Amino acid sequence: MMKNLTRVLAVALILCLSVLALAGCGGSGSSAPATEAPAAEAPATEAPAAEEPAEEAPAEEAPAVMSHEEYVAAELDSPVTVETYVQATQSWWDNSITVYAQSPDGAYFIYNMACAEEDAAKLVPGTKICVTGYKSEWSGEVEITDATFEIVEGDTWTAEPADVTELLGTEELIDHQNELVSFKGLTVEASKDPDGNDVAFLYNWDGSGEDGNDLYFNVSLNGETYNFTVESYLCDNTTDVYAAVKNLQIGDVIDMEGFLYWYEGVNPHITSVTPAA
Repeated sequence: MMKNLTRVLAVALILCLSVLALAGCGGSGSSAPATEAPAAEAPATEAPAAEEPAEEAPAEEAPAVMSHEEYVAAELDSPVTVETYVQATQSWWDNSITVYAQSPDGAYFIYNMACAEEDAAKLVPGTKICVTGYKSEWSGEVEITDATFEIVEGDTWTAEPADVTELLGTEELIDHQNELVSFKGLTVEASKDPDGNDVAFLYNWDGSGEDGNDLYFNVSLNGETYNFTVESYLCDNTTDVYAAVKNLQIGDVIDMEGFLYWYEGVNPHITSVTPAA
C-alpha cells in the first residue's frame, strides 16, 4: 500500500512539474503578443512624425532690397523687393492698384498691387515705396505682380521724361521699358475703323469701343509706324490727353510724353500730346 502511495505521489509530482514546465513555455509564448503590443501601437506613438509634412513650411523670406540692375538680372517668377518712387497710378479697384514707378536707376510697372482704398490716395507722384512681389512677364512687358508695399517716409522724387525718339526701332529702346519718356516730331498715320475707313484713332485696339475706352492711334518716324495708347484707367476721358487724341487729324505732327509700356513691341501709355514744337 505504501509502495502504491509512493508511486502515486511520484506520478503526481511528475505531473506537477510538467504543468509548471508547460506553464513556463506557455508564458513565454502567450506573453509574446503582450510584449509586442507597444510595437503594434507604434503608429500612434509615431503620429507626430507622420504629421510633420502637414505642418506649414516656413514663409519664404522676402529678398533684400535690390538695385534696378539686380532686378533686371533676376529670374522670371522669382521674388523681388525694390524701393522706388510712384510716378503715376491707374484707377484703384477691388483692393488693388497698378503703379508706374521709377527710380534714378530704372523703372518698374507694378500690376494690381494689393492696396486698401484709403492707402491708394497716399500714392501720389514722388512717394517712395518699398515693394515686394514676383518678377513676371506678359507679352513682352516685364512687371511686378502679387505685390505688397509699404510707404517709405522721407525723400520724394519724380522723373523727367527721357527723349527716346531716336531709339524707336532699335534694340536699345527696351532698356528704357516703363520709364517716363518723350517722343518728338512723330506723324499721325491712319488707322482702319470697323467699316474700313481711315481714321486718326480708334476706341479700343480694333475700334469696337466707345468714348471712355482706351484710345489707340498710329504714329510714324523714319518710315516706320508704331501704335501708341491712351490707357483709360490712367488718363480717362476727362483728361487733356484724351481730348487731344480725339482731336487728332491724319498727318498731324506731334510731340508726346508717356510711360514706355510694352505689348508685343513698344506700346507707350501716352500722358501728353501737343503739336510738335
